[in-house]
Amino acid sequence: MSAQNPTPSGGPVVDGPHDPEHDPRASYALEPDYTAALTARLVATSGRSAEARSPLDDAPLAHIPQSTADDVAEAYARARRAQVAWARTSLDHRSAVLLRLHDLILDRQDEVIDLIQLESGKARKHAFDEPLHVALTARYYARTAHQHLDTRRKIGVVPGLTRVELNRIPKGVVGIISPWNYPFTMALCDGLPALLAGNAVVAKPDHQTMLSALLAAQLLEEAGFPKDLWQVVAGPGTQIGPEMIQRSDYICFTGSTATGRIIAKGCAERLIGCSLELGGKNPLLVLRDADLERAAEGAVRASFSNAGQLCVSMERLFVADQVYDRFVERFVARTESMTLGATMEWGNDMGTLISQQQLDTVTAHVEDAVAKGARVLAGGNARPDLGPYFYEPTILEGVDPEMTCFGTETFGPVVSLYRFHDEADAIARANAGQYGLNASIYSRDGDRARSIARQIKCGTVNINEAFAATFASLDAPMGGMRESGMGRRQGAEGILRYTETQSVATQRLLRFAPQFGMSDEGYAKVMTANLRLMKKLGRP
Repeated sequence: MSAQNPTPSGGPVVDGPHDPEHDPRASYALEPDYTAALTARLVATSGRSAEARSPLDDAPLAHIPQSTADDVAEAYARARRAQVAWARTSLDHRSAVLLRLHDLILDRQDEVIDLIQLESGKARKHAFDEPLHVALTARYYARTAHQHLDTRRKIGVVPGLTRVELNRIPKGVVGIISPWNYPFTMALCDGLPALLAGNAVVAKPDHQTMLSALLAAQLLEEAGFPKDLWQVVAGPGTQIGPEMIQRSDYICFTGSTATGRIIAKGCAERLIGCSLELGGKNPLLVLRDADLERAAEGAVRASFSNAGQLCVSMERLFVADQVYDRFVERFVARTESMTLGATMEWGNDMGTLISQQQLDTVTAHVEDAVAKGARVLAGGNARPDLGPYFYEPTILEGVDPEMTCFGTETFGPVVSLYRFHDEADAIARANAGQYGLNASIYSRDGDRARSIARQIKCGTVNINEAFAATFASLDAPMGGMRESGMGRRQGAEGILRYTETQSVATQRLLRFAPQFGMSDEGYAKVMTANLRLMKKLGRP
């Protein structure tokens, strides 16, 4: 592969023309042969394409072919044919392929990280989280496959005479609609358990980050998954989404609550299942006995990882009055010392927003809050000198319900601070609003923090950690309560959602009807006596 001044990772990237003496931004481009190989994986025959541009410098990356309704139908037809054969393979074989994917992703992580950064603009350390998370997911499900999917014995109605088994049957073809903010891990992490369970997948990644998702599909095939088992289509969600709902046996969606409602309605009409991870306005609580240095460090990661473009990031910080001033001093100092840069090198603490739309939203939320009386303790400015969509990590104080950012998700590097006087008040304020995705609690008293966690209406709660403790603990399910979604990824729930339960009962000797000349009334009396006996014996 030819390259001028390649990135340290040796990925498929060539530098562009920027003069570093006059412009601190780097400029990057992808090799045409590389992008052509990726986009060739799309099922897309419309003859139309959409231009992909990098948020690092707004330079063009590739032209992405667009799919038609007929292309979506073809993708599902291919997937269904592949799924029939795949479902017949052994669970051990599927697990082995997942473990090969684990190693392949770790071996190719530099290439993966390069592409993620080019498409999303995130800092390199945050891009690294993606291959790390996918490798964890692949290894977890490969190692626990039999635990989740083996046929299980259940209790029969008549001990010794009724044998009951529970089978897990794959649903068929799963449709996965993934977002742009974590383009590699969200393209794969929900689909890997679907494949392990014996399903095929048709994926529609977000149009802004198609290349990362296409690289994911390429790595699946290189690891040993059948070619047609994972199909990728491209196009506007308003056009492609309904076509997927009409053909899927299950839909997995990560994105906005508004779109999640539409998908849920479409799935309900077809009587198919869906899992939805949706919006959040996540709270972080700093209790009076918290380790303030640890809490301040965690709050920076909780609020500004991936420039705040993380479903589980924190946008509301509730701090006990007894430690408020000391915490704020530390939090502001850490925020102001962050290294910012829209580049692909290691060392940056935060990268750029992904688009003008995201920048406009963040700017509008901050300007609205300031105009209505909020105070900016750190940040508060766009930084076009760093990148076209760059915005400083921003801390607001004095945010009230009249301000847009009080209850509306910003999805950017903006966090609001609030004092609380007693923990019951903090819990009530943390639970206010319609969302319930993720929360964090900082306290030296683990038992007390865990007790408070049970009162927080969120699907995940991290104690003395920002979000990674739950996000990376693959055996624990992850998802939202209330308008933050339904269903769960990770753990047993993350794979069993892609299966149908089938109960098979084998009856021996005794039949459930009168025998040997017994009357119906006599049969009823015998069965009643048996019920009483089973209760006395402690049978369930």
